[in-house]
Amino acid sequence: MMIGMHLSVVSSLDSQCREAATIRLGRTHRDSVVVLHDLLDGSIVLRRIFRDGQLVEQAQATLEHGCLSCTVRLDVVPTAERLASSGHDHIVLGLPPGVAVDMAVMELKRGLERPAVIDNAVLAIDPSGLEDHIWDKHTLYESGFTSMPEDERTSGEFLIGELGHADTVMVHAGLGAELAGSRPDTSEAWAKGVELLGQLAPHAAISAADDDFLPGCYDGVEARARVRPGSVRVPLEEGSGSFRTVLHKVERPLHPGRFQEALPKLAEGCHWMRGRLWLASAAKVRIAVQGIGPRVWLESTGEWLADAANGPVSSSHGPNLGNGLHDVDAVLDWHPRFGDRGTVLAMTGRGDDVDAAEIRALLDGCALSEAEMRLGFAGLEDPFELESTL
Repeated sequence: MMIGMHLSVVSSLDSQCREAATIRLGRTHRDSVVVLHDLLDGSIVLRRIFRDGQLVEQAQATLEHGCLSCTVRLDVVPTAERLASSGHDHIVLGLPPGVAVDMAVMELKRGLERPAVIDNAVLAIDPSGLEDHIWDKHTLYESGFTSMPEDERTSGEFLIGELGHADTVMVHAGLGAELAGSRPDTSEAWAKGVELLGQLAPHAAISAADDDFLPGCYDGVEARARVRPGSVRVPLEEGSGSFRTVLHKVERPLHPGRFQEALPKLAEGCHWMRGRLWLASAAKVRIAVQGIGPRVWLESTGEWLADAANGPVSSSHGPNLGNGLHDVDAVLDWHPRFGDRGTVLAMTGRGDDVDAAEIRALLDGCALSEAEMRLGFAGLEDPFELESTL
């Protein structure tokens, strides 16, 4: 009988934080092994394997096409398979900087020959640098985090994605602080970074070096729901310290011209904006919006469920998806007249930059009036060119 393996996956942009997190995870099982992968210049993959904190194997391999997904598929996955066949019941994978946990989990589940249980998905970070990462305009390649020139993600985009997928955030002093011999965990930047983590990832356990953490708490279904484009998850409280999250909903469709004017004002000073839009110029399109630091983008995510179900559905629970379940957003936001159509936005930032009254006034001012609704949507310009994406 083939025995399944237990895996814990760690992502980070800082090698010092990543190694500290993998060491902690390696202590959760009696026979754990820790693997650190790095993608170097020249498509070279460096692999290091540790048992009980001791380096037992180090090797390099040259990939024909040295991208992050190839590194996972061609080296991380086979290494995990080999170690599991050697009898290790828990394998901790420290991913190369820039490799997203969800991509790694997908490749592991697809490529492993034996059943695997993901125990934890962990982001390792120095919180004192979180705000700088979010507002950094440079790409991961320009900042030296990856060796791939075509990787155009910013560090903020990478970290927001990882915070959505992770069940645990392990905070640790980064490489720069270690080299300087400072104690960032006592600084104001560290405290504010931890507070910001609570607003950006209210679902995750934030664990410092001396804190307990909950092993085996990864829920892949829930993680995928959190990172779905257009999904909105917010803290139970808007925030009363340095940071806050403001949530606002608009039932009627938005006038595209007015929203185009309001968008820069909404995004200004906002660390993270996320949600979905109902624009009158692309009325059948469920539009996801996301703003991370200096970048804002919109994308089509297909039709609204109410349109896919041939018009508004009177049920208070929304249309069934055919598998006994309902769409999460439709269940939470189904309207008797509009169904799941509507605008839902959440904005997280510093308290003096994210003004709830201003945000709500801007969004409410974009909504079509009842008179405009009676005129219909024909003839409205589509400044974001989203109608053509269906």
